[in-house]
Amino acid sequence: MENLKSFIESGILELYVSGSSSRKEMDIVEQMALEFTEVRTEIESIREAFEFYAMSHAINPEATVKPFLMANIDFTERIKNGEQPGNPPELNENSTVSDYAEWIKRADMAIPSDFKDLYAKIIGYTPKAITAIVWMKEQAPREVHDNELEKFLIVEGTCNIVVEDTRYALKPGDYFAIPLHKMHHVEVTSSIPCKVILQRIAA
Repeated sequence: MENLKSFIESGILELYVSGSSSRKEMDIVEQMALEFTEVRTEIESIREAFEFYAMSHAINPEATVKPFLMANIDFTERIKNGEQPGNPPELNENSTVSDYAEWIKRADMAIPSDFKDLYAKIIGYTPKAITAIVWMKEQAPREVHDNELEKFLIVEGTCNIVVEDTRYALKPGDYFAIPLHKMHHVEVTSSIPCKVILQRIAA
């Protein structure tokens, strides 16, 4: 029993549960777990402790993370299925909605029936820039960009873009660029979702 106690207290079970043990150590732990109830109980206890620690230190991701992750997956699948990568023009103060008509008019560039807060469809990607059509129902959360320029062109609906303490009211056809290092967020002011061309360019 003393050897069993030493085995349990050696740290090998923690390595096993965390996935850090070697193949040989894994085999030893699994053999010991088959033979001794105490080892199985300790493994379960360690798993519960790890899970409790993870949950108590969890950080909720930004609200934009999931929509853009799903948009990336969708874009990757479209390319795999034969779609040719697009080359949307860079947004600037002279941009118009018609510059992006070939993407806006596509049947697959629409919000789904279960659309909730924010939805995105990527229409162009390079190491320098990502361009997407984005729909916002109520708002986009506060954020700061230190390494990329964020630009908007309003397609449908209206919104306020709030930069620090200044509110800018935007309507279809309006262009707006977010300055670097400035806290900002979007407030939708129309009864329909605000649809925008969103572009993020490496600074």
